[in-house]
Amino acid sequence: MRAVCGFLASLLFCLGAVPLARAAPASRSVDVALVLVTDVSRSVTESEFALEKEGYATAIQSPEVLDAIHHGALGAIAITYVEFSGPDQVATVVGWEVVRDAASAKKFATDILSRPRSSYGRTAVGSGIDAAVQDIAESGFTATRRVIDVCGDGNSNAGMPMDDARAEALKAGITINGLAIVHTNPPPWLAPHVDPPGGIVKYYQDHVIAGPGSFVMNVREDQDFVQAMTRKFVEEIAGRTAHRAKQAI
Repeated sequence: MRAVCGFLASLLFCLGAVPLARAAPASRSVDVALVLVTDVSRSVTESEFALEKEGYATAIQSPEVLDAIHHGALGAIAITYVEFSGPDQVATVVGWEVVRDAASAKKFATDILSRPRSSYGRTAVGSGIDAAVQDIAESGFTATRRVIDVCGDGNSNAGMPMDDARAEALKAGITINGLAIVHTNPPPWLAPHVDPPGGIVKYYQDHVIAGPGSFVMNVREDQDFVQAMTRKFVEEIAGRTAHRAKQAI
């Protein structure tokens, strides 16, 4: 009887242990958790939108970016792609993926390029940042550094106030960097949005970027977005302290 009871107890223990073993997560530690937050509001033309996506897809696969990833302590980053326009038009278009080599970089690039534009609307930069903060909090990754990368061409005119969004990111220990697209000759109706007092770069410096070492780069709409994004990725992944404003080209 004791032997039977012992056998049953052992069997029940083993059966109970099976789901626990299956539920145990693999390591989700990375050097950087990076959220790409991209403006798809009405001021962003289809050609600009194509530049943004091509820039991300090409930059993430570049030798410079892959080298920066490989030189990290863990040799891996977690990355996700979010689009925003109005406050109710914020979408995680490509969920979290781990990039550690050329194959995983190519997959992320392919996923970005395959997704259609999620919306057109106003420009809720703060709401985009707020969504990125939540994405990082819920990602399940342990990262040495957490970065939100905002790319856009205009000031925030809807949604969550910028000061609140930045404060939320800072409280969570997240750095916000920016890539400002400069319009060279905007039509009069668009100028106040894409060329606010002091220019869009100053707006990003004063109202968007936040955290130690945060910076903004700028690229003109007719310049090479790929080169700008490649440099930006390298700085963010390598964890270098950048100047607050940089010329992309």
